[in-house]
Amino acid sequence: MTDHHDDPVRSITDLAKIAGVSVSTVSRALTSKGALNKDTRRRIQELAARHGFRINVAAQNLRLGRTGAVAVLLPLGHERGQHLSDPFFMAMLGFLADELAERGYDLLLSRVLPDGEDWLDSFIRAGRTDGVIIIGQSNQSAVLDRTASHYQPLVIWGAYGARNQYLTVGTDNMAGGALAATHLLARGRRSLAFFGNVSVPEFAARYQGFLSALPADARDRVELVHAHVTPEASYRAATDYFAAGHRPDGIFAASDVTAMGVIAAAAEQDMRVPEQLSVIGFDDVPLAQMSNPPLTTVRQDIRRGAALLVELLCRRLAGETAQSVQFAPELVIRESS
Repeated sequence: MTDHHDDPVRSITDLAKIAGVSVSTVSRALTSKGALNKDTRRRIQELAARHGFRINVAAQNLRLGRTGAVAVLLPLGHERGQHLSDPFFMAMLGFLADELAERGYDLLLSRVLPDGEDWLDSFIRAGRTDGVIIIGQSNQSAVLDRTASHYQPLVIWGAYGARNQYLTVGTDNMAGGALAATHLLARGRRSLAFFGNVSVPEFAARYQGFLSALPADARDRVELVHAHVTPEASYRAATDYFAAGHRPDGIFAASDVTAMGVIAAAAEQDMRVPEQLSVIGFDDVPLAQMSNPPLTTVRQDIRRGAALLVELLCRRLAGETAQSVQFAPELVIRESS
């Protein structure tokens, strides 16, 4: 092949001619998107470098009517104090970023304080992304339903509901709550409390599942303690609860972060975990096994959840059909119970 070193390379078509490959092969090589033989990719990248040619991804996307980005939104309707540094979000975001990068998408992250009924539609109208993944439906199911009726590439991490118009991926929260109850009963615990904000649909389902698996006498005595999901708020709620003289022997918390707040507050009251008090969390965030003592928890497979969110979104982007997915939780027994 003659090397057209002196030919000016002004476009992707010029480079394709020199390399003796198709335009789409050059595009795949220079954007690192899509499958391509390693040697071919390297050869085209070296040619481009030698000719000082760089692909204009923004212009290419504009021509294709796509942005090359997917939005990950966190609507904080109930939990306005919740931060992106929350361990559950951090784990989920890491997996989502990996999955999206694998498919050639950038991730645009936004923490949304929902205001009125139009926040999601106006985000979509701005045209910054090709699709939207939402982590947690919060109290926004009506807004999500409305958008899902006219906008296909939208997938929500959260509790499945038969009435939802929107696509969800999530754990069977009711089953998870039942696992926690069964475990506490097996440990001989009868004086029980649930810590969490039950206005969050996922947490409400965990609480309902917990109650459903208890015998009537234990169920009637369960204390519901309202606790927001931040470590500080959970710790404060538990401190106030114990200071008021409450001494349960089993606590199920709506999240691992809340469970760790409960354990810290119990230690200050000289309540020994697990001898006097069994504590169970929900999620199995990476920190759970470093808790003191290591936390028994209901595990949801966040890595698999992220993979499914991206897979269903890509199906919708390709114009294919996709159904909601709900998978089973699993009890991970450690030293806190």
